Amino acid sequence: MGEITFLLGGARSGKSSYAVDLAKSCHGHVVYLATGVPCDEEMKERIEKHKSARPDSWDTIEESLHVGGVLKKLNESAELVLLDCLSFLVSNLLLHCQDQGKKDSQIEDAVLTHISDIVSIAKEIKSRMIIVSNEVGMGLVPEAPLGRLFRDVLGRANQIVADRADEVFFFVAGLPIRVK
Repeated sequence: MGEITFLLGGARSGKSSYAVDLAKSCHGHVVYLATGVPCDEEMKERIEKHKSARPDSWDTIEESLHVGGVLKKLNESAELVLLDCLSFLVSNLLLHCQDQGKKDSQIEDAVLTHISDIVSIAKEIKSRMIIVSNEVGMGLVPEAPLGRLFRDVLGRANQIVADRADEVFFFVAGLPIRVK
């Protein structure tokens, strides 16, 4: 059964750096599963910075929507899969569902079902998994309806992952705090 370590925190809290350091301690095959989409120059720069922090020996798979399918294919070929990050995945799924004309309640159900399926697959495969996500519910209430929907859906997705994870760490100012 797959083990899940869940790393949660705000922007620039140190969670991605910690995830990379944790994955570097793995002596087997590591796959970095990237969900971010380089939609503008600033995002391209962020992605390049993340790439430069990873060892060349790691495989990188960029998948913005179909993470479950990637995990099934990797089942025994990777000792560790680092998913960075759940926040982008939720955003990508939310926008994809919105483009399909789904209503907010349908979007939430579809995204949360997708996340639940990913966690189930992660628990079934032999690879260990590190999942990184943002905590976005501790700040101001977003002004726009789409921002509020994202905050709410990501908060519920984080709960799904945390509930099924073997370990959960919350990051504050670069410091990991073990929650579970």
